Amino acid sequence: MQKFKVTFLPDNKSVLAEKDKTILSAAISAGVYINSVCGGDGVCGRCKVILKKGQVNEQPNGIISEVERKNNIYLACLTNIHSDLEVEIPENSRLNFDRLTPMELGGRLGNLYSEAEDIQPVGPKLEEGLFKHSPFATKLYLELPAPTLNDSISDLERIYRALRGYEDFPVIQTGLFNIRQLGELLRDSEWKVTLTLGKRNDTVEIVLVESGDTTNKNFGLCFDIGTTTISGQLVDLNSKKILGTKATYNQQATFGNDVITRIVYAGQSDGLEKLHEAVCSTMNQMILELIQENNVDLNDVNCIVCSGNTTMIHLLLSVDPAHIRKEPYVPTANFLPVLRAAEAGININPRGLLSCVPGISSYVGGDITAGVLSSGIYQKDELCMLIDIGTNGEIVLGNKDFLVACAASAGPAFEGSGVTSGMRASSGAIQNIDIDKTDFSVKYSTIGNKKPRGICGSGYIDLLSSMLESGIIDKGGKIKAVGKRIRQTDTGREFVVCFKEEADSLSDIVINEADIENLKRSKAAIYSASAILVKHMGLSFTDIYKIFIAGGFGTYLDIDKAVRIGLLPDLARSKFVFIGNSALAGASQILLSNQAMAMADTLASKITYFELSVDPGYMDEYSQALFFPHTDLTKFPSVRF
Repeated sequence: MQKFKVTFLPDNKSVLAEKDKTILSAAISAGVYINSVCGGDGVCGRCKVILKKGQVNEQPNGIISEVERKNNIYLACLTNIHSDLEVEIPENSRLNFDRLTPMELGGRLGNLYSEAEDIQPVGPKLEEGLFKHSPFATKLYLELPAPTLNDSISDLERIYRALRGYEDFPVIQTGLFNIRQLGELLRDSEWKVTLTLGKRNDTVEIVLVESGDTTNKNFGLCFDIGTTTISGQLVDLNSKKILGTKATYNQQATFGNDVITRIVYAGQSDGLEKLHEAVCSTMNQMILELIQENNVDLNDVNCIVCSGNTTMIHLLLSVDPAHIRKEPYVPTANFLPVLRAAEAGININPRGLLSCVPGISSYVGGDITAGVLSSGIYQKDELCMLIDIGTNGEIVLGNKDFLVACAASAGPAFEGSGVTSGMRASSGAIQNIDIDKTDFSVKYSTIGNKKPRGICGSGYIDLLSSMLESGIIDKGGKIKAVGKRIRQTDTGREFVVCFKEEADSLSDIVINEADIENLKRSKAAIYSASAILVKHMGLSFTDIYKIFIAGGFGTYLDIDKAVRIGLLPDLARSKFVFIGNSALAGASQILLSNQAMAMADTLASKITYFELSVDPGYMDEYSQALFFPHTDLTKFPSVRF
């Protein structure tokens, strides 16, 4: 097969690609990540590139305009390579895996375990979640008595005996690797050794046996593997100190923006392995940077705890997720055994352990179990709700007596997909917007104070609220006003938020009536799911004591504006509590406490999954929520137009 050299600018990375391979395929091979949220189906229009040199064959599509075609702009996923190429990837077509700061993540992650015995979960004014410090991996220094004729038990039994003298472990186990080296190591170290122990409930595994006292070097990692963002922390397991927090984009986004697209891709030839390698590559790079920045030896990182939705955990472990999307929607596993991290392709101590927070159902995963754990709602006397806003928005209702969860098919609009100028919450994303009522001029702020590249979820909430308040759109989402920022297009009317001259974009940053419709459906799904769950339990929103809003999305969320558009119920604003990345916080608790690990198992078993589609009133509630804020304005008494 004939091969051609494809060079990507401005990265100046080159790769040899077979004739008729797409530019997108070549980019993936070169380690250059192009925004392709549809997974290469040619429908999202995000992977526009500029052909500088060479010959290509473009598959017909209606996304590239004649003006763009004359300027050599192509869709990378529908353009086949027919010669050596030079391809420029514009900034707004790049899938930038730039790392988010803890503040951009939502903060509130630092000092999670600041007090010795007072393990505090994420979020203000939360006091629940107090667990004894008993890390997933611990180190124990032993000075063993040398064997004699009167004490001639085997070397392994000698270690087991010493361990049980320290704590009455019902089950102790170790691997053949340790047994093979045990005899010589014990004698060379004069019977003074450090054991690295991996603990899960009543079972302890001797992970590693080292000569001398190495107890001061014991580190662990916790990760939240999100569909869009992967966040992680390096933790000193002895002091409970968080040494570093990082976040970056899940490189799986190259293969699709949502879990369903990725499940479908996993069914293709080598698809599952590519998705697995993408998430492992992302995590391993984060791990490498965390240990380098904190002068930690990778061999001293002994364990890792991962939370994530059910699909993400399947892909992490290279487990086929196909049946998650097929009726009756059953995953391969919700409760997974402790594994070697190396089995999953994660680079820590080769003997290090990996634990995944147990999930609840196909669409309510371990990230929600961790969120319930860290929010502490399972301990509350009062009725509480946890809302994790995302593509597959999850909602949990309950207290210490019961917990019920559901998943809303919200779609990816608030994640920046399926909307014309949408993007994830990263540098250059417009996150706050105000519109002047008189001339419709726009004031905005961006993440990182960079030139605007697009609009993220919180920006869309601000935008919709401001457009309603200024009279640009009506309650049905139609653009009714006139002005220099409002124009007619072939697909309907649109409003210009930022002209391209002031943006880091090839085109104006806009919102059109189709975008508004997508956003309206997303907010309706979240609200109606919350309303039906409450109604299903014979309750009302007014019965709820606190509503905890989880996820990075909640970081920038303006409650008043979210209520105005009908995303959240119209309740006293003091009832809403932002808790940032509750999934990562819960994973941190599990990493640092065997009690928390046991509680996560209990919660995953206790939480009842409620399937929204079986409720006869769900579609009616959803239809009523397809207005701003709702068809029944008595449900939103504080909203005035």
